[in-house]
Amino acid sequence: MSNHENGLPEDLFSIEFKLPDLLLNNAVRGLHLRVEKEWDSLQQSACQTAAGRALWKHVINDPFADVLAGETYLRSLHEKIKKDCTNNAREISGVILAVRTLWFDSKLEAVVNSFDGGAAQVVFLGAGMDARAYRLSCLSKSDVFEVDFPDVLQVKAALIKAALESPDDHYELKVIAKSLTRVAADIRDDVWLEKLQESGYMPERNTVWVLEGLLYYLPQSHAMQVLKMIADKCNYTKTVLLADFMNKPSTTLSSSTFQFYSDWPDHLLPSLGFSDVKLSQIGDPDANFGLMHDPLNLFNKLRSLPRSVHIHPEDGTPCRRLYLVQAFGSPS
Repeated sequence: MSNHENGLPEDLFSIEFKLPDLLLNNAVRGLHLRVEKEWDSLQQSACQTAAGRALWKHVINDPFADVLAGETYLRSLHEKIKKDCTNNAREISGVILAVRTLWFDSKLEAVVNSFDGGAAQVVFLGAGMDARAYRLSCLSKSDVFEVDFPDVLQVKAALIKAALESPDDHYELKVIAKSLTRVAADIRDDVWLEKLQESGYMPERNTVWVLEGLLYYLPQSHAMQVLKMIADKCNYTKTVLLADFMNKPSTTLSSSTFQFYSDWPDHLLPSLGFSDVKLSQIGDPDANFGLMHDPLNLFNKLRSLPRSVHIHPEDGTPCRRLYLVQAFGSPS
């Protein structure tokens, strides 16, 4: 099986990792040292996601991804990719992050463009190191809000500032969104919505809520509270939720890290108030982006089994699934 079948350029695994010059900057190194020493697993997942976007740059255009990821997470993922390619693995490390990113990009673009004139509010809950406000042209008429822990947003802003001030043309970017507002809040507290409104969010305006790589890190009660608060907005205006859900077997990857799960998010969300829910799995026609050529890779094999099956009948392994979900609601 060639690397092309895994969605990789033929020579990717043979390319030695080259650290971007900006990551040698003492101030940038200091920020990432803070990440490694002081942040918990939820906060650090933001840098891990950025590393995936940086190293899968042949399909994802995110110029800030490398500086937002940092050396440690870039090197770690690069070594895993090299090992997978050397071993001719059917699933290459980072591919799920690449597909997830591209799915959210494509769905966000389609939803925003469906609104009159492309004007909407877009709220990234648990925004982490997301840089879509700088890279997606579809947000040019939208007001973007990024909600996350105060320290995450502070470090992110400092890293982006360092990139913009660097002489490297690679980072010559500016905010594409109509506006970008960062809201420092812990979404595990009930006051995050109040802080969002104090920052300019208007409940009566059409809104897209983006929850990428977030829900499964939250305790069950907190995740449900967040979903209920968003679903409540369907009573006031057109509301769209873009989110990913783990099923129960997926949480066994790390029981201390992953908490919330839903085996049937397409049943859960209508019960909360959404009127139309669409679910995809990695490898589906709208969730492969040419990166899932091998019919025998893990994701394609899972898609052939009923979702109610939690143990694979062939090898006895858990059927770990990631669901990519879009949900719609409105007063009418």
